[in-house]
Amino acid sequence: MPNLTILIPAAGSSARMRGRDKLLEPVDNQPLLRRQAQIALSQTAQVLITLRHPDPARHSALDGLPVTLLAITDAATGLSASFRAVSHLTTALMILPADMPDLTAADLATMIAAHGQSPDLILRGSAGDRPGHPVILPAQLIPDLATLQGDHGARSLLASHQTLIRLIALPENHAVTDLDSPEDWATWRASHPNRNP
Repeated sequence: MPNLTILIPAAGSSARMRGRDKLLEPVDNQPLLRRQAQIALSQTAQVLITLRHPDPARHSALDGLPVTLLAITDAATGLSASFRAVSHLTTALMILPADMPDLTAADLATMIAAHGQSPDLILRGSAGDRPGHPVILPAQLIPDLATLQGDHGARSLLASHQTLIRLIALPENHAVTDLDSPEDWATWRASHPNRNP
């Protein structure tokens, strides 16, 4: 297993879903959040998932999986709260969004292999020249996560280290398909009829 931790930030509120929880949408016969956790576990035993406190439904979706759950009491401050919670790590960190159902275990393996070749670079999954996710941050940048604020994730960190970024091509639109609204989900389901429901 690689010396790398995978973070799945899952402390958001699904505000654009108008009452539905996008991370509990069924994909491949299970809640999306559980699916993402399982593909992460296929690549490393070091999987961290941030959750709002309390969040019994998302907790339940992860029952029985050997992941580490981190309660984010300041989740209302934005995505950066999840990143601040892992700024103590001493390994490289893959950021695996919880709302990207096209990402596969093979995609994660491709990213991890590239990290093995270039451990000091920031790696971003991409669709052609369109940067997306996952993102792997090298170990030396992890302490910088403690300074992040707001709901823009690690965008400011990436912007300040542009020369370290290398794009890793993933199949089709795997790296850029994220589903935030009921309309996004309806469009995606229409083009993926075998992925539920």
